[in-house]
Amino acid sequence: MVTHRLGASLGNAIINQDDPATVRDGAPAYLLLVDGLIADQPDDRDLLIAAAQLYSSYAMVFVEDPPRARVMTTKARGYARRAFCAAQPRLCELDSGPQPPFAAELQDITPSQLPALYAYATSWAAWIKARGGEPLALADVPKVEAMLTRVVELDEVFARGEAQLYLGVLRSQIPPALGGHPELGQTHFEKAIAVSEGRNLFAKLEYARNYARLVFDRELHDRLLHEVLTADPVAPGYTLGNVLAQQQAQVLLESSADYFGE
Repeated sequence: MVTHRLGASLGNAIINQDDPATVRDGAPAYLLLVDGLIADQPDDRDLLIAAAQLYSSYAMVFVEDPPRARVMTTKARGYARRAFCAAQPRLCELDSGPQPPFAAELQDITPSQLPALYAYATSWAAWIKARGGEPLALADVPKVEAMLTRVVELDEVFARGEAQLYLGVLRSQIPPALGGHPELGQTHFEKAIAVSEGRNLFAKLEYARNYARLVFDRELHDRLLHEVLTADPVAPGYTLGNVLAQQQAQVLLESSADYFGE
């Protein structure tokens, strides 16, 4: 119970921090702490999930060195997989094989297993991103998408709508001319924003960066970024992401004319 509260408290302290530099400089100490706690309690599922989320989030947001990001996301995925496999050993036998049997087995997931499923899906997504387009990593994208789809099937607002945000990004990568269906991504972005009542500025940033740029909609792109920049970033559960979103939104907005050619 104590370690569960510790993991939850660490996560809450980080996402509600309004100074990214404090998180960047301070979080590594807590990563070492959770490593030590897991060494003493290797089967604590809640602790494994908390560690996976801390490692993957830190690697994706603050680690610029690609080899280091790969190491950290490998650790994150390993922790998440251990938590997931404790409840779903059959799925873990399938996660390295073809996608269809794995996706079919996901239908047996129940709401009580959502935290482990979500942690495994998001840490796996971070692991893929850290590998920068390597074909073997990209081949795992359909499995991650299937896992996140199962999450929202069971609970559309799980994790404050963050699963919707991940799906929005995943489904806004291929333009219609190449067979993509970005309108599906748009639906997920809209749901993520609605769940947060507009407070998740990172959802608006990714909506602009992934969907609006993909379909070449400058009006939507610029409107979303202006909304990000003019909003109050302080919001329970979203503050750190909002501050980072505002930093990135300014860069995207400044490049808007060049990108859209107007």
